[in-house]
Order: sequence, then C-alpha cells, then structure tokens
Amino acid sequence: MESPDKPRERLRLSRERVLRAAVEVADAGGIGALTIRSLALELGAKPMSVYYHVANKEEILDGIVDVVFSEIELPAADGDWQAELRRRAASARQVLRRHRWAIGLLESRTTPGPATLRHHDAVIATLRAAGFSLEMTAHAYALIDSYTYGFALQEAGLPFEGPDTVAPVADSIMKHFTAGDYPHLVEMATGYYFKTTYDFADEFDFGLTLILEGLAKSLPH
Repeated sequence: MESPDKPRERLRLSRERVLRAAVEVADAGGIGALTIRSLALELGAKPMSVYYHVANKEEILDGIVDVVFSEIELPAADGDWQAELRRRAASARQVLRRHRWAIGLLESRTTPGPATLRHHDAVIATLRAAGFSLEMTAHAYALIDSYTYGFALQEAGLPFEGPDTVAPVADSIMKHFTAGDYPHLVEMATGYYFKTTYDFADEFDFGLTLILEGLAKSLPH
C-alpha cells in the first residue's frame, strides 16, 4: 500500500505551480524562509523535482517578482491618466500588503519577466498618452513609485493597524515621558490622534493626490 505522501509527491509540477508555492512560502515566513528545500516541502515534492522547473534561487526570485507584478492592475492609456494611475497605485499598495517581502524586490531584478515588462510599458504608455515628455515621464514614474513603495514599506512597519489601534499604542508610548518633554508631540496626539478616527491608511490618498495634481501642472496647456 502506498503511503499517504505518495500521491501528493506525484502531482504534476509546473513552473507556475512552483512559483505560486514560492510566493506562499515567502508570504508565510518572509523571503529568508524561501529555499529550495522549503519550496519542495510546500509542494510535497523532492528538491530535484523543483530544479527541473527553476534552475536556482535567482530564477525563483525573478519568477515570484513577476507573479507579484501580474497581480497589480494595469493602467489604461486611453483612460483619464490621473484616475488610471491612482487605480494602479492603490492596487500596487494592496498587493504589497499581501506580499510585504516584495517591497524591496520589485525593482531589483535584472532579468524581468513578461508581467513586469508589461506593467512598466503600460504605466509609461499612460503617462505618454497624457502628454508628458520622455523626461517628465521618467520623473513622474519615479515619483509615483517612490511614494507608493515608500508608503507600503512604512505601513508594513507600523506598530498599529486601523483607527482603533492608534490611541492605545500612542498612549503606551506617552507613558514613558512627561508632557513637558515633547509638547508638540503630545499636542498632536491628544489634540488630533486621540480625538478623531485617525487612520494612517488614509494618508495614502492624500499624498497621492498632491503628487498627481502637481504632475498635472507640468503638462503643456
């Protein structure tokens, strides 16, 4: 009689299945947890079976970055450029909340996959269709992505999430000093954070609006 593990081991592997499993391993334990051995364990296969579909870890990293890019909504060049880039930035932020390990990897690969290239091409097409020059397209793309990735990184590191958790965290910090030590910080906390339904997540739209409206002023009239 076959052991319970045998049927799972014989499930047909594919490159797509291997990469999706790699994403799951990274989601669960971070990019440091992703090894050929942990990937094989996730797949219920032997390490040598994994090597049939990916040559090494670098190829896995190229592949999972491409998977992440494939999940981000593409902007449409024939739509309103601000609405399209706002939608794309919001989608990127949501995807990076699911795959926090990817924040520092998205622009690091020197052999990008088709989804990555398709994504960059779509963003550039949207900016060019809006009337931005090649130089301003480069500026706009860098600015929007720096803001989006930076916000995602900061959001991932916060010790609170949602308006209901801001006050308790801030209150616990304030217990370690007197109000006179940091008067402006205390004023901000007690006069705004504690008295409103403040949610750091709302800052994303505020900042993105400033960026898009500022870029719009550079378009030829």
